Amino acid sequence: MKNEIIQVGQLEIKFLLEAGDTNGSVAMFEFMVPVGAKVPLPHSHEHYDETIYGLEGVLTFTVAGKPVDIGPGESCFVARGVVHGFNNLKQTDAKALAVITPALLGADFFKEAGAIVNADGPPDVEKLKAVLAKHGLVPAKPTNVVPVGS
Repeated sequence: MKNEIIQVGQLEIKFLLEAGDTNGSVAMFEFMVPVGAKVPLPHSHEHYDETIYGLEGVLTFTVAGKPVDIGPGESCFVARGVVHGFNNLKQTDAKALAVITPALLGADFFKEAGAIVNADGPPDVEKLKAVLAKHGLVPAKPTNVVPVGS
């Protein structure tokens, strides 16, 4: 499992640690965002925090309405309940490490979201919202942003 690449639209996710590896304390995954990739809707997490650490390129995270560029060696903390999203606005692909505490988000979320986003035609937004809710993600309001893969 540790070397499996999960494709969600244009994004690639590779889990390094899951709840079962850490007694539920932390999950960790790398994610790659190509130049100009369609990205997830701005959202918040009800029950876990997320820390992002830049590995390659630069991702622009918007946290509570404030843009933060995260390049190699830079980090950003997103507390539970805080609305955030991200984009790759630069001219090179970007890769970052995400650390989820406690480990309430795992590969299952990305596999379920990927099955919807990667299907032929536009993604079923209602099914995607159900997957988000199941895994504790809350879409930001208003939701006038285009979902991943559409």
